[in-house]
Amino acid sequence: MPIVARILTLSVVVGVITGLAISLYVLATRWLAEFLFLGRSLDTLTSLPVWYLYLVPTAAIFIVNWLIDKDPAVREYGVTEIANTVTGNKEFITLKGLVLKIVASILSLGSGFTVGNEGPSAAIGAMIAYKTNQLFKVPERFVRLIISIGASSGIAAVFVSPITGIVFAIENIAYEFVQRLIGPIILAAIIAFGIAYQFIEPIVFRYSVGHVFQVGYVAATLLFIPVILFFLFIYLTLKNHIFNRFNHAVLNRYGKWRNPIFAILGGLTVGTMLTFAPFTVFSGHEVVTALINDKLHISVVLITIVVFLRILTTVVSIYSNAVGGLFLPLMSIGALIGYGYAEVFGYYGFHVEPYSFAAIGAAVFMGVVMRLPLTAIVLALEITYDYSVIVPTGVAVILATYFANLNFNIRKLKATEIKVSIEEKECQYGKEIKEK
Repeated sequence: MPIVARILTLSVVVGVITGLAISLYVLATRWLAEFLFLGRSLDTLTSLPVWYLYLVPTAAIFIVNWLIDKDPAVREYGVTEIANTVTGNKEFITLKGLVLKIVASILSLGSGFTVGNEGPSAAIGAMIAYKTNQLFKVPERFVRLIISIGASSGIAAVFVSPITGIVFAIENIAYEFVQRLIGPIILAAIIAFGIAYQFIEPIVFRYSVGHVFQVGYVAATLLFIPVILFFLFIYLTLKNHIFNRFNHAVLNRYGKWRNPIFAILGGLTVGTMLTFAPFTVFSGHEVVTALINDKLHISVVLITIVVFLRILTTVVSIYSNAVGGLFLPLMSIGALIGYGYAEVFGYYGFHVEPYSFAAIGAAVFMGVVMRLPLTAIVLALEITYDYSVIVPTGVAVILATYFANLNFNIRKLKATEIKVSIEEKECQYGKEIKEK
């Protein structure tokens, strides 16, 4: 069979298997959460004993860290990382490692930690594609393409967004090109569209919705950029500086006890939030869906409190070794910021829809932190189909990324960063013991 035919056939097989696997993975996460918290609704959480709300996340994160000790690859995911591992002839994640990763992710998500499904979903798809290729025997030089086919399938399935999955894979494959050139390209294209729209009638499928561009949203977005930058600085300072220094201090002082200490910290944090502020835990899927569909109305004061607490729980979840992605947690933070901003903006007589800015904030916050500007725009497109959301998202994600990078060297998140620093300290700790 010709190579092209083999790749196309492999794509069909991978798509079918990945779609079923991701559906089972997501449903298993929901089932566990409902089992542990008797439905996981706000009503059931408030009716459960306080000691139980602390016990569940603490026990779960200890099990997750035990699994990571058994196989450190449980913490590793990402299209680029996996592809580089394979092309560099390094040890690829095993089937056993993938199973442990899925179990660890289900435990992390189901017990309330603020992580998402997309990281493990990309790994699941990548593993399925890699293993499926053993049947089709596509040459080694196509391994990055094969890994990307699987990873994009995983992302498309978990978000139920096909174009987002495609762009996610492309942006990871061509990261070096995208990092250098995509920002100016997006900014110029978005501005040119906004101007031409005022004079030229676009080709529009009239049965669709949302193809109306309101120029006022761009002005509101320019004022929104300093607001979202403020919260981005808080998140990045907490994650990259405060907790990073605390992490190194614990490693230097306690060595191999680092993981249990952070597991206790994570369990106590999530338990406290489950008890007093349930909106601040879990992936944030419900929060994003409710805000962009105008189904949730909360005061600006409460929104501000929830944003700060979700930032805290997200950072604690990362350092506690909770297994999962950051798309949804970051989107939930951005959605809350955008919704609250629009509420305040409207209070002073300027009309913008809070649910529209919830979508803008969700895409921008995720796009800046994850260094995925094109994925952010496509995500805004797929969840809204609204030019008044897509254009401001393009402007905001590029300018916010530029200003954020003046103070923070934002890199694409690698799950191995914390693990590597831990292993280095453990090796150093072992050498010191031998010397003594």
